[in-house]
Amino acid sequence: MDSEPLQIPLDQLRHAFQLALQHIEASAGSTVALERDYFWAVPGDELYDVPNEPRTITIGQLSESWQHLEDLLADPDRAVGHHLVWLADVLRAIGQDTVR
Repeated sequence: MDSEPLQIPLDQLRHAFQLALQHIEASAGSTVALERDYFWAVPGDELYDVPNEPRTITIGQLSESWQHLEDLLADPDRAVGHHLVWLADVLRAIGQDTVR
């Protein structure tokens, strides 16, 4: 499974995100409601260790992930890489709830 790292141009990622978000806005409006709050999560050190089944499954909470993002909006100077993980939690839930 060793191969060259996947190279993701951030401008293309930003554009793909913008297009997906525009699609959700066109179908759902300017706000989405997520009916479920808790989700299963695999810790980062086990998430991509595909040859081994995860030993640990934890519980995540969308409202907590969203609170971290609201905190970031209130104080952008406190941005850390993990904000992308919290963003991914919320985006996955939106994508799975609004499949169209």
